[in-house]
Amino acid sequence: MLWLAIVLFIALTMAVLRGGRLTNLGDIELRAWWLLLVALGLQVATIWLPDSEWAEGLGLAMVLTSYGLLMALVVLNRNRTGMWLAGLGVLMNFTVIAVNGGMPVLAEAAEVASGFTVTVPDLSGSFKHVILDSGSNLTAFADVIPLRIGGIGQVISLGDVFLAVGLGRFLEHELRRPRRYFKRGAHAQPGSASKT
Repeated sequence: MLWLAIVLFIALTMAVLRGGRLTNLGDIELRAWWLLLVALGLQVATIWLPDSEWAEGLGLAMVLTSYGLLMALVVLNRNRTGMWLAGLGVLMNFTVIAVNGGMPVLAEAAEVASGFTVTVPDLSGSFKHVILDSGSNLTAFADVIPLRIGGIGQVISLGDVFLAVGLGRFLEHELRRPRRYFKRGAHAQPGSASKT
């Protein structure tokens, strides 16, 4: 997602301007970080599912499982700055997808984001999105915010905003931490002062 990349870039830039160090990126430690890779892999894997009825249920289950893994990652790292805010965004997206059988997309927002008139957004092949209509629930959490960046249009949700701000806050905090001169768990030999 281009907009998320831009938010994270802004967070990195602000952190550096406020005295943060890019070298701190190498010191970031998240518990069960591999859950993020599995979650992203599940969402990407839905692209290769066939266009059939049985695949719809499987695709939705894969998307919901990916959000469940992201929530588990947030809970395991809940003491980190920004994680509770990112977790709130993930929970909002998970909930609206679960109750609607997909993330509802507002057609009018898609028109604004695309830059030209589209009567109904083409969501064919997407197991994550559905058209927002009168039967949709929790529409305040749906994809209703149009964005157009560099000629690329996208519709995002309030949960996406919380997720982006939380991740941005997390990155900024990590870059502004004091420099760590010794890795965690490193053992040093005692110096001459320790010998008596």
